[in-house]
Amino acid sequence: MKEFKYVITDPEGIHARPAGMLVAEAKKFNSSIKLTKGEKSGDCKKIFGLMGLGVKSGEEVSFTIEGDDEDAAFDGIREFMKENL
Repeated sequence: MKEFKYVITDPEGIHARPAGMLVAEAKKFNSSIKLTKGEKSGDCKKIFGLMGLGVKSGEEVSFTIEGDDEDAAFDGIREFMKENL
């Protein structure tokens, strides 16, 4: 299992377009990828799970990645976040 934290820099937070892009990125991997904000968490492969978290700009979120390709997923998701959110 791998984890990392990230502070959202997009002024709009995680809204529909980047959430859809994150889902597409997460679906490239077999591993389970979860996004956690406070006490709530959502599956990064399901857009409604992400949108339901209501992540805003400046908030810190955590990613938990677990599975057979977790190293590649960790690198891919972390790079995606830096480039897009």
